[in-house]
Amino acid sequence: MTNIFALPITEKISSVLSLRQLDQLTAVVIDHPKVRAAISLQGAHLLAWQPEGEQPVIWLSETTAFTPQVAIRGGVPICWPWFGKIATPSHGFARILPWELTAHDEDASGVILTFTLKESAETKKHWPHDFTLLARFKLGETCEIELESHGDYQATAALHTYFQIGDISQIKISGLGGPFIDKVAGNESTQSEDLTFNGQTDRVYTHPEHSSLIVDPSLRRTIEVHHHHHSDVVAWNPGEEIAQTLADMPDNGYQTMVCVETARVSQPLVATAESPSRLSVTIRSRKHS
Repeated sequence: MTNIFALPITEKISSVLSLRQLDQLTAVVIDHPKVRAAISLQGAHLLAWQPEGEQPVIWLSETTAFTPQVAIRGGVPICWPWFGKIATPSHGFARILPWELTAHDEDASGVILTFTLKESAETKKHWPHDFTLLARFKLGETCEIELESHGDYQATAALHTYFQIGDISQIKISGLGGPFIDKVAGNESTQSEDLTFNGQTDRVYTHPEHSSLIVDPSLRRTIEVHHHHHSDVVAWNPGEEIAQTLADMPDNGYQTMVCVETARVSQPLVATAESPSRLSVTIRSRKHS
């Protein structure tokens, strides 16, 4: 996979922010004493986040394409204004359209960036509503992502985060809650223990806690995923068989990634003229002693 941080700078935004070209897409690259990160202008898509002294926390596929209007495999896709394959394009249009970097700031602890997407002739092909969508990233020791949508409509959404792990067969995830919709088995069920993985997993947890913990003994760390304004948490791993059918994922890619997604699926986001809707997540990596 291309080392994003070794790419030549095409435009300097500030002492720690620059634009760089990733095949056919432009990325904002953050090279700060406290954090390294990258966000594609297409989709306002977080591609990398690595706090000082930590291993990379976000997984990005080695075989994904960086092509206009093609979804990026890995990182944190913004699924909006719908989640899943209920319409075309799958998971909505926000993740495959270009956003604009509309604000940025930095201090000794990290950076804050805001990206904006508004209705256009392209979005009206898929969805009739006027909207302003803001994606804010506060990147430093923690990674905070907030999606704020203005207008008058309902929408389903997810921050579809892919996490870098050591071995899918060794991790466990707590804080998901009991009831879930099993999209592999096609039924509803309840679990009483932490989630572990043995093959394809695709679950929508409908009564999750406010925090999920990914315990990873291989990388000797726990990733904390703190959910805000959510109704659901989605856990996904394609497993070996499905991974081999995905052109944008290596055959063994499923072994080193897991998705734990902050979502509004069972209870849509409601934006009104008086009150925007919000969905956000805070991520922290904690080393094991």
